[in-house]
Amino acid sequence: MTDWTREQMAQRLVRYADLVPCRTAFLDTRTPGSTEKENFTIIGPGVSESADQFVHITEKHGFNIGAARQPFGCVNSQHSHDTAEVFVVHSGHWRLLFGPNREDGTLDIAPGDVVSVPTRMFRGFEKVDQGLGFLYTVLGEDDPGKVTWAPAVFEAASDYGLKLTKDGMLIDTSAGDYTLRDTELAAPIDTDNVEELVTPPLEKLLECIVRAGTAVANPDSPLAGEGVEEAGVIGPRATDDGFAAGPIAGWWPHGFNLRQLTLQTGAFIPSHARREVEVLFVQSGTLEVRWGDESLLLGAGDTLSVPVGLYRSYRNTASVPAVVFVTRGTDNPARPVFAA
Repeated sequence: MTDWTREQMAQRLVRYADLVPCRTAFLDTRTPGSTEKENFTIIGPGVSESADQFVHITEKHGFNIGAARQPFGCVNSQHSHDTAEVFVVHSGHWRLLFGPNREDGTLDIAPGDVVSVPTRMFRGFEKVDQGLGFLYTVLGEDDPGKVTWAPAVFEAASDYGLKLTKDGMLIDTSAGDYTLRDTELAAPIDTDNVEELVTPPLEKLLECIVRAGTAVANPDSPLAGEGVEEAGVIGPRATDDGFAAGPIAGWWPHGFNLRQLTLQTGAFIPSHARREVEVLFVQSGTLEVRWGDESLLLGAGDTLSVPVGLYRSYRNTASVPAVVFVTRGTDNPARPVFAA
């Protein structure tokens, strides 16, 4: 199919400059050290607890795309997820903090690193260098559920008048926007349940990270060609399009593949279609996406959701390599179908 208009495709493009942040997305939004963070829901619904959260693309993809932007010293408090949470470091240096009270160790990550934090364990993250940093995130499933906060986060939030309803929505008791007798509040997780959310040993967590520059190109990728490399990053299993499992496979479900696509200057991927949803995130450089007689030019930080079945080609039109992280919505992507 090539009958998507440029205007329709532009609705599936979220440019970095057009991202709409939410500063009241979560329970810790008033906790000192966390007040300056910005949360983004790019492909929803995400896990935001605020009715103020803007969702850029509401169409179901089988996974969610979001992001966080934070200045130096800003902390995202300790929480746990029931579905996959993947971080792609677009900019800045970050420290992942493990354990309900940050007592289980840390892992530093830098631009180009990818880490998939296991489900059902407490994690937080802190921006550790000067300036703003941007984390691109992929969350598993259409409905990733709500986060589970560490007890200390509940306690700190309560001191600033913030509570959660049982269905996971944030309310501000200091503003008088609720009546207690009409609202069933969520309770902090109890001690027994906290103890079930165990942090794996650090050597196990190191199986969950791919450092920038270490992803190994697959010469058997159907997209590989002159100046074009595709490397597996997250792959729960061997796939029909010629990739082995890993290097991040995980012992918990992902439901998607994450690949790193690199195009040198002038490199071109011919027109092809895919059977699964595909989301492009430009880590660096520029990428021209062309379908029929139309095209869009993507820059660093831009996200594009490509329609299933659309024949499209990719070209790097700039003088520096284009590095693109590609999320495909299945454990087992099929081989692309190239145009005749």
